[in-house]
Amino acid sequence: MTSITVIGKPGCHLCPTALGIVEQVVAELPDEIGDGIDIVERSIDDDAALHELWWEKIPVVLIDDEFHAQWRVSPERLRERLEKA
Repeated sequence: MTSITVIGKPGCHLCPTALGIVEQVVAELPDEIGDGIDIVERSIDDDAALHELWWEKIPVVLIDDEFHAQWRVSPERLRERLEKA
């Protein structure tokens, strides 16, 4: 199972866009890939460690806990990365 974590916070104007791109890319993947992906939302407001690491960079996208993107998410780059996984 591949895990995509979208880290943001309420009121972040880029966060819903980043999450929407992640959800759209996963939905468009072939079932054999998309069915094995879990999307998790986390807020820096709920976790002091996340806040310390990412507060200046949200939204942040992690794939299997490894950094993938910050601020803006490229659908093409995300799709390419997930198809290789």
